[in-house]
Amino acid sequence: MDEQKIKKISREFEGRVVSRKSNKTAVVLVERTVMHPRYKKRFKMSRKFPVHDERNESQVGQWVKFRECRPLSKTKRWRLVKIS
Repeated sequence: MDEQKIKKISREFEGRVVSRKSNKTAVVLVERTVMHPRYKKRFKMSRKFPVHDERNESQVGQWVKFRECRPLSKTKRWRLVKIS
């Protein structure tokens, strides 16, 4: 039997930077539209993610793409991929 490496598919999100107060960390707001199961009305839900920004490149208001990674600190589990 041949052993093959199984690569874990990591989650990727896109959002807007809302805070840059910590060193090497950006807080990114991700909004999504959800439909209510019974009443069929659409509404927005949002969540903030602390994202690791190694070179402090991102600025407040920019759109960024980030990916899941190993735990980097108590709350950071996301790494910056691209600044749009």
